[in-house]
Amino acid sequence: MKILILNGPNLNMLGKREPDIYGKDTLEDINKRLQKYASPKGIELTFVQSNHEGVLIDTLQNCQQWADGVVLNPGGFTHTSVALRDAISSITVPVVEVHLSNVYARESFRHTSLISAVCRGKISGFGARSYLLGIQSFED
Repeated sequence: MKILILNGPNLNMLGKREPDIYGKDTLEDINKRLQKYASPKGIELTFVQSNHEGVLIDTLQNCQQWADGVVLNPGGFTHTSVALRDAISSITVPVVEVHLSNVYARESFRHTSLISAVCRGKISGFGARSYLLGIQSFED
């Protein structure tokens, strides 16, 4: 099984940005733990992070050639990007939306996701474990 772990804007700042909300782990720390989990199970992970909407869209479109699933943390694009939503709905690879924080316990604008309706599911509020749960959702 091949899974794309796709991260949107500002997630490269994990560990530095609002650690009381997002935790002290860096994105590299999270990716290493995910790799440690996936490798013995024969799951191949590819990690991509970008602060640019077009790069995320291109990555989603291109992953159709090789991925069995996508674990996507769209960051702030969750609430603003119709283009990202359209990219997800245009591919056949299933996408699971993940968030480190419980978006429903935060500002009201974070309660609305433009992409949830075109995703296989949504996992929110479990910190770095949200990614692991996203991967596990494809193991069934």
